[in-house]
Amino acid sequence: MPDLLIELFSEEIPARMQRRAAEDLKKLVTDGMVEAGLTYASAAVFSTPRRLTLTVEGVLAASPATVEERKGPRADAPDKAIEGFLRGAGLTRDQLEERETPKGPVLFARIEKAGRPAAEIIAEVLERTIRNFPWPKSMRWGAGSLRWVRPLQSMLCILNDEAGAEVVPLEVGGITSGDTTAGHRFMAPARFSVVSFEDYTSKLKRAFVVLDPEERAEAIWHDATNMAFASGLEVVEDKGLLAEVAGLVEWPVVLMGRIADDFLELPPEVLQTSMKEHQKFFSVRNPKTGRIERFITVANRETADNGATILAGNEKVLSARLADAKFFWENDLRVAKAGMEPWLEQLKNVTFHAKLGTQAERIDRIAALARELAPVVGADADQAERAARLAKADLSSEMVYEFPELQGLMGRYYIEAAGESADIAAAAEEHYSPLGPADNVPTAPVSVAVALADKIDTLTGFWAIDEKPTGSKDPFALRRAALGVIRLVLDNDLSLSFRMLLVERITFHELGKELRSVTDAAREIDSLVADQLHNLVPKDFTTDFLRQQLSDEIEANHKKAWENMRRSAELLSFFYDRLKVYLRDQGIRHDIIDASIAMQGNDDLTLLVKRARALSDVLKTEDGENLIQGFKRANNILTQAQEADGVEYSYGADPKFAETDEEHALFAALDQAEAKIAPAMAQQDFATAMAALAALRAPIDAFFEAVKINADNATVRRNRLNLLSRITTLCTSVADLSRIEG
Repeated sequence: MPDLLIELFSEEIPARMQRRAAEDLKKLVTDGMVEAGLTYASAAVFSTPRRLTLTVEGVLAASPATVEERKGPRADAPDKAIEGFLRGAGLTRDQLEERETPKGPVLFARIEKAGRPAAEIIAEVLERTIRNFPWPKSMRWGAGSLRWVRPLQSMLCILNDEAGAEVVPLEVGGITSGDTTAGHRFMAPARFSVVSFEDYTSKLKRAFVVLDPEERAEAIWHDATNMAFASGLEVVEDKGLLAEVAGLVEWPVVLMGRIADDFLELPPEVLQTSMKEHQKFFSVRNPKTGRIERFITVANRETADNGATILAGNEKVLSARLADAKFFWENDLRVAKAGMEPWLEQLKNVTFHAKLGTQAERIDRIAALARELAPVVGADADQAERAARLAKADLSSEMVYEFPELQGLMGRYYIEAAGESADIAAAAEEHYSPLGPADNVPTAPVSVAVALADKIDTLTGFWAIDEKPTGSKDPFALRRAALGVIRLVLDNDLSLSFRMLLVERITFHELGKELRSVTDAAREIDSLVADQLHNLVPKDFTTDFLRQQLSDEIEANHKKAWENMRRSAELLSFFYDRLKVYLRDQGIRHDIIDASIAMQGNDDLTLLVKRARALSDVLKTEDGENLIQGFKRANNILTQAQEADGVEYSYGADPKFAETDEEHALFAALDQAEAKIAPAMAQQDFATAMAALAALRAPIDAFFEAVKINADNATVRRNRLNLLSRITTLCTSVADLSRIEG
């Protein structure tokens, strides 16, 4: 079986596009081959700044011949129906076969397709791939219509086997396929021919091209760390930068340069960010002091002076960049030390969102909420409010304007310079966290208060203006904000009632100056219809009801209050959806979470998760699984009896009417379980409550094995149904087991 080698050689491909482009090339070509009947053993792709390479091993020499049989219309069908069938099959009437079937004579077509040579199929597939390649951005050049990310210069496409190599004939946009490629642009630009993938890689290496991006990255990191270690330093790890730099060079040459002494006192993050963003340099740190003292750059060629000229040029450009950073840093420090009020004043002119006001207005909201949350998280209220007011001041600084990714971090430096406490400074850096599933969660109380306030303000604000995520679109990163709130609450074991908090904050966004009266209205309505709100979406009470129950002030605003509670219910449901995703990754099933959400206190996420984890642990045991079956059996029998009798069996189970030992044992077991469950639930000890519930498995099983529920004696029957009601009531006091699947 022959092997296939394809190389698409062009001007420099942006590093960020190379990996995806290589995978797209592999998928498009191999999928096209398989669809045409040309299977293969394995495939691999590689990329450099100037080439995408695909190697496919064990390709069939030709696609196999195929025979397809199609059933057509009846033999006596109208002519038009038969003609249509013939057109689809590509046959004539005399090529059809007539067969007897239970429905009468039917026409059948036997379509034979001869196999096709591999070269013919590959040429078609590759041309289609090149013309329809999914580049994020592409360009045309010259007078042709072909589009590519950068001008395409040549195509190498060969099939090779024991007999030798053969060029797959192909022409796309005036470019004809061949068996040649070129080496390094400067060090070995001459073209050369190849006969196999092994020949190709070895000749490229001799022509100063390392084909495999992983090999280039490994070589860069190896040389960089060794070079730094020899000077008693260490390279700051940055996998993203390493992958990008590996996509910028074909022959990596690692060089280490110095940072001028004038810039060594800049914050290490400033140096690192400036070098990474502007120059694609790695930072080299002194492990004793933590200072960034040198840099690593990767050249794309070897030079006679061992890179001295390259380093000199890079150091000159870097000094100019860092001079700007030093200027920003010194200017910002002067403002910070004098007090950051000018920066806060500037934020009055910065719009956060057209419908949600300026950044300054947002800071006011966050500060008020941080103060409210401070007692819940164990923070000092004055410190939490002060931290919230200063946390975003650095958005007005020159450094953050130049490097937005440093927001928060620079705030910490500036707040420290202003003489504020370490807790307030830390909150500036940490209040954006967590930014993702792997990001650290703040634990300092002041930081937690500000981080929660920031994210809750964002979520309630966009819910108030009906700007919610739809499908895959989430332009304001609200899913990330919700997950951040969940992780902050759970990791810090916070007990926080969300329902009323969300109502208040949405109302805050909605009415501003009228906040006091409408919040009071929301609280009053909540106290009147708490049972309806328990099911997330409040029922629509009539205006007459509100007129009878509420003051004139509440009546004037009740519609807005109801709307805000509806939105808060939707937002709480959004939190539940995010929580399900978060817990699912930890092995907790969605039905277990639903069973916990259905209980009172479901807006306290910490309690909800403790309940869900305890239930999940119990259901992993044999007793837990069997208990669910016993509960469902009891619930089904009880429901059917109540529907048939038209009464509710929910009270009056009495041991004196018990006739069997199993009934007496179940009464005793329920008494013992209730004695353990009630205090455990009062102390929110869900594990103990679940364990007590699981202990009912054996007496419930024995009861169903020995006892006939629908006894002939009406009193005994009613007593047994009431006993089933006691079982279901006790089980659902811990979690809504009716929502457990299976």
